[in-house]
Amino acid sequence: MDPKLKGMITEHEGKRLDMYQDSKGIYTVGVGHNLEDKGISEAVCDLMLTEDIEEAIGDANTFRWFEDLNQPRQAVIIDMIFNLGLTRFSGFKRTIKFIENELYQSAAKEMLDSKWADQVGRRAIRLSEIMRMGEWDERALEWD
Repeated sequence: MDPKLKGMITEHEGKRLDMYQDSKGIYTVGVGHNLEDKGISEAVCDLMLTEDIEEAIGDANTFRWFEDLNQPRQAVIIDMIFNLGLTRFSGFKRTIKFIENELYQSAAKEMLDSKWADQVGRRAIRLSEIMRMGEWDERALEWD
């Protein structure tokens, strides 16, 4: 790709890393990328997912106890932070306390006793089951 062409188009279109409506009211992102007509590619979707997961992992690592969890339980925490964001996840004070004390059965029960569980349904059931068992359970990972 010719860098002069790329630079010229960027200068003309402008660059925004957040979604906005252009002068015609079309939802756009980046350098004039029309989300309504073009959407995003599989590669861009995968890159965004990878970056978001890496951010969630970084947030999860702010908890001292996180590195002591096995991989399936770490995945539960990462998934919840991905979904909720760090601030809202941090509001699961009882769940976090149970995890800190390795009381995974209680943590799993507490996860289900939340507004979040009502909102996400089967996701909460699957994640609480993985937290409870501490292992990948194919039944817990099946999608309807």
